[in-house]
Amino acid sequence: MRSSGARLRLALALAVLALPLALRGQKPSPIALSVDASEAPRRIFHVTESIPVSSGALTLVYPKWIPGEHGPTGPMADLAGLKISAGGRPIPWKREGSDMWAFTLDVPAGVSTVEAAFDYLSPAAADGFSSGATATAQLAVVSWNTVLLYPKRPNSNDLILAPRLKLPAGWKYGTSLTASGEAGGWVEFAPVTLVTLIDSPVLSGAYWKTVELTPGAKPVHLLHIAGDSAAAIEMDPEDLAHYKRLVAETGALFGARHYNEYHFLLTLSDHVPSFGLEHHQSSDNRVAERSLLEDSAKKVMGTLLSHEFTHSWNGKYRRPAGLVTGVSADYQAPIQSELLWVYEGLTEYYGDVLGARSGLRTPELYRENIALFAAAMDHQAGRGWRPLVDTATAAQLLYGARPDWAAWRRGVDFYPESELIWLEADVLIRKKTGGRRSLDDFCKAFHGPPGGPPAVKTYTFDDVVAALNAVATHDWAGFFKTRIFDVAPRAPLGGVEESGWKLVYTDVKPQLTRAAEEQSKLYDFWYSLGITVEGSGGSGSADEGVVRDVVPGMPAATAGVGPGMRLVAVNGRRYSEKVLRDALRAAKGGKDPIELLVENVETFKTCKVDYHGGEKYPHLERDASKPDLLSAIGKSLTSATGRQ
Repeated sequence: MRSSGARLRLALALAVLALPLALRGQKPSPIALSVDASEAPRRIFHVTESIPVSSGALTLVYPKWIPGEHGPTGPMADLAGLKISAGGRPIPWKREGSDMWAFTLDVPAGVSTVEAAFDYLSPAAADGFSSGATATAQLAVVSWNTVLLYPKRPNSNDLILAPRLKLPAGWKYGTSLTASGEAGGWVEFAPVTLVTLIDSPVLSGAYWKTVELTPGAKPVHLLHIAGDSAAAIEMDPEDLAHYKRLVAETGALFGARHYNEYHFLLTLSDHVPSFGLEHHQSSDNRVAERSLLEDSAKKVMGTLLSHEFTHSWNGKYRRPAGLVTGVSADYQAPIQSELLWVYEGLTEYYGDVLGARSGLRTPELYRENIALFAAAMDHQAGRGWRPLVDTATAAQLLYGARPDWAAWRRGVDFYPESELIWLEADVLIRKKTGGRRSLDDFCKAFHGPPGGPPAVKTYTFDDVVAALNAVATHDWAGFFKTRIFDVAPRAPLGGVEESGWKLVYTDVKPQLTRAAEEQSKLYDFWYSLGITVEGSGGSGSADEGVVRDVVPGMPAATAGVGPGMRLVAVNGRRYSEKVLRDALRAAKGGKDPIELLVENVETFKTCKVDYHGGEKYPHLERDASKPDLLSAIGKSLTSATGRQ
């Protein structure tokens, strides 16, 4: 029966060859990805890929749902010049009609590799997230999701990519990827999975500085800085000391690290969007050019880096089960973002707490920030119809929503309002346990040991409730239901009030408001007239006096002022920000209305605003009848215990 045995052996051999490489115990050939960013100052990136394939139908996809951006923000419209070929012969492709991020083609018989070439055209406008402007004449950020196509498959994390990058001559770079060599102007990186690649952006620039935040210690923490000028990248020694303390404070809080090394990527430019985007072993932080130089710009940057750093634990390591895009690497599938009040809200809370503990913000600024959040959420008219959870579920819509009528629509309130809710949870635990336990204990148990290389551990609502009950028994499900899932006409101020403080309004402008106005030229009359007003600081400019938004029910809205109208005059005098503030002070305690002449699409009218309360701004005032738990929350853990 030798012949039948031979046929059996042949059949088995053919069956094995038909299995995916991973199931045969073989490593799949990597996709060779080359990104030529040498023309980054022109905002054009040239991409070539060599993709292992099999003959037959093939679908190549461009990443659509981008982790951390919580939406289908992959900039498909900025891909241009796509050509696919094999052995020098072009292969026709067709875009899928039901998915704008997918291309279909037929791979000819005998072809094992196709070549894809295209350009990524970075926008010039500084709007959006990673799909916004990514390059200037002096710097660039390479987000790998913008410069790659990959074969569609059930689990794309089986894909291995071998990336390389060419930068403009003389530019330096920082990334959590491991460089394996340089040749011919190209930086070669060690092969990585698709998830790791998309999770590892590269910052580069002509004006460059790298600072080691934990010299001699493991894991390594590096701060990479690129700016549009040599002056921009200079850092005050005191500020640097705060960032070093930030690393120590996270160690004391979480008790473990879930990365091999960490890279803070800090972009200083007025010509790219200002935002932060979390990654497991790095963070992409983009702020104004003079954010390390000017006091107001420092205040506006505030706790951005501490927020994104916190995400390494809360968001990348511990992740809601509905946000598993980065686990299966199915960047084409929609996400379920209902738990963003944990993912982003708890991170917002601890980003600010760690900012206070590390000295990035003084105790006064820490309280100011909480007061501003509390007042802003208490003035969201949309809370009368929209529960907080819906702002999380609809995050993909709200991130890109217009600023006009935001108070009635609600925005991404799961950031600031959730901070108020987690503050209340922290205060509640401290009171129930007589100060023996706090939300810190929840974080250490939920996000902490064991540490090690990057990993993902998902959770559900029930997991959060169970972990909190392990720290302090309470009806946590009911606690969150009333604050997250139910419509509530007032902001959740219990945490502020029970922490020994109360929200009050005075005519003293907070430092953070003053800094924000100086940087953005968006003027705050939110708690007096109920409007914000755009301006460039001088009358006569196109945006001077344009009403950005109104609070329904507040005096200006009641008088007929609406978003998009332009303030022309105040009490008969040409509008300026100072003239309007003078009118507020003059009307305080009086009876005569403030007369606003407004232009509404070439039509003029006078709105008589019946308001006599003067300027109003939120502050926290000490309530001596209760213990000062807020100060205890912001107190450094490392200075008290010596822990690193």
